[in-house]
Amino acid sequence: MMIKTHLLSLVLLMMPFAALAQDEGGPPEVSLEGLELVEKNRRGELYADPGIDWSVYQQVQLDPATVAFRKNWKRDQNRYQYNKIRDSDVERMKTGLSELFGETFSKDLVDKGGYTLTDQAGDDVMRISPHIVDLDVYAPDSRSTVGIQKSYTNQSGRMTLKLYIYDSVTGDLIATASDRQEAPYRGFYQWTTSVSNNADARRMIQRWATAFLERLEDARQGKSD
Repeated sequence: MMIKTHLLSLVLLMMPFAALAQDEGGPPEVSLEGLELVEKNRRGELYADPGIDWSVYQQVQLDPATVAFRKNWKRDQNRYQYNKIRDSDVERMKTGLSELFGETFSKDLVDKGGYTLTDQAGDDVMRISPHIVDLDVYAPDSRSTVGIQKSYTNQSGRMTLKLYIYDSVTGDLIATASDRQEAPYRGFYQWTTSVSNNADARRMIQRWATAFLERLEDARQGKSD
């Protein structure tokens, strides 16, 4: 009985290390949806269905981006700042970021990618469903006071984009992408406002749009790393 007890204790002690080793191995080569890993780096990864002919898709159905702050973001903000963040502030920031994402992505898809935007399913239509998660605005602008608020920071924040791409007719998931972006670390403190936060967010979204179109163009031409 004592031997069995020692063995059980050893197994329980080893379990966290086994999980850690699995995590250190990185993302799986095949996702749970059966998509194959195309690219990975320290910020995220890209999975795609290897049997898809991307040149078929000439139109895009772009869903409104959902936005979610990092866990306990509002609680942490209200713990350290005088001007409290209200639920209405959270919803305003989420709506504003979603609209900014839609404007930026739509413009690049049409002007640079040559795609047509549509709200209808079709044989040549892919549906893109974007989700912004882990949003962390370091110096948010609360509307509890009159005028533009200023905070002294060396960085404005971070967020992660998760994209799900479907065939609009069959509903099949044909690709997923995840990428984490952070506003540049300035190395010195300066005033941060809602205007500067918006400008940093726009730059991050623009980087996503540019990278997305580059990968789409590679896929349409059958290029691979």
